[in-house]
Amino acid sequence: MPWNDNKNGNGGPWGSGGSDGNGNSPWGRPQGGGSGNNGPDLEDQIKKMQDRFRGRFGGGRDGGSGGKTGPFPFIIIALIALAAWLSTGVVIVNPNQQAVVFRFGSFERTLGPGFHLRLPTPVESHVAVDVEDQLEIRIGNTASEALMLTEDENIVDIEFSVFYKVKTTAPEDYVLNVRDPDEAVRMVAESVMREVVGKSQLQNVITTQRDAVQVAVRQQTQDLLDEYNAGIDIIDIQIARSDPPQPVISAFNDVNKAEQDAQTLINEARRYAGQVVPEARGTAQRLLQEAEGYRDRVIADATGDASRFTQVYNEYRQAPQVTRERLYLETMERVLGGADKTLLDSGSGAVPYLPLDQIRRPTTPSGQ
Repeated sequence: MPWNDNKNGNGGPWGSGGSDGNGNSPWGRPQGGGSGNNGPDLEDQIKKMQDRFRGRFGGGRDGGSGGKTGPFPFIIIALIALAAWLSTGVVIVNPNQQAVVFRFGSFERTLGPGFHLRLPTPVESHVAVDVEDQLEIRIGNTASEALMLTEDENIVDIEFSVFYKVKTTAPEDYVLNVRDPDEAVRMVAESVMREVVGKSQLQNVITTQRDAVQVAVRQQTQDLLDEYNAGIDIIDIQIARSDPPQPVISAFNDVNKAEQDAQTLINEARRYAGQVVPEARGTAQRLLQEAEGYRDRVIADATGDASRFTQVYNEYRQAPQVTRERLYLETMERVLGGADKTLLDSGSGAVPYLPLDQIRRPTTPSGQ
């Protein structure tokens, strides 16, 4: 030991030699572990404690020959390894997740949110799947994706988004049947959009039929993914842009403007027709009613004349002379009643101061 490495026979850690010449230790106690008046040596006590510790675990004394280690350390290590292996069977599933459990690689069951236990790895394993998160894929960022051919052989530039999530009823299909879910949804949605656009007119796709296109694409995409058992639920399809290609957009705008002008003129013509046609119909109805009234009046007059003639004829048969005179007088009255003439009897003579001009003129009533 260090304090036994003396110099000049009297060097120790505290300035004294390793022994005092009488075989005592640096503390003034006998060396060799004997039982002197001062009690056992401290080094011997420490060595005895080490021997007891080794003996308790099945080891021998350290006498320089090397004792054997007992099985207890290996048991501790084995228990720790067993606990670590069993802990691989503890499954904690988040509220927005489901865990798909496999037994030797084959689907076994699905675990909902919470704390669960399964057989340790590699007997059973699990994959956590987010079933509540809504995912989005944008299609049409490049020309190869955006340019599509319509039914009327025009090209439309379309950019749209696909919103989807994992089906809560079949997360195992999402894990087992789809290698790259995002790419699968992208390819299916783009293919369906090209099919729907190819069956539609350009004007409908960029104006009035966008909602119908979105609904059709969503339904067909969902049907196709269900055929693949992809375990994906398509929530919505939203078209962000549907325009003609940039090189021809100015000419297309001119065509649209011309169509709008034509539609404006058509609307004005229809409005004018809506005003004129009712007026013409009203005028025609008025003329028709006037003609019918004239017809009824002429018929009534003719009927009255015929009736009067019949009555005069009956009177003539009873008194021909009187009837002839009456007819003559009535006829002369009707003929000469409006004439500006004054007739005087030749036998009576004319009065020189008779105001003939005033007799011929009709008297105008006062106040008129």
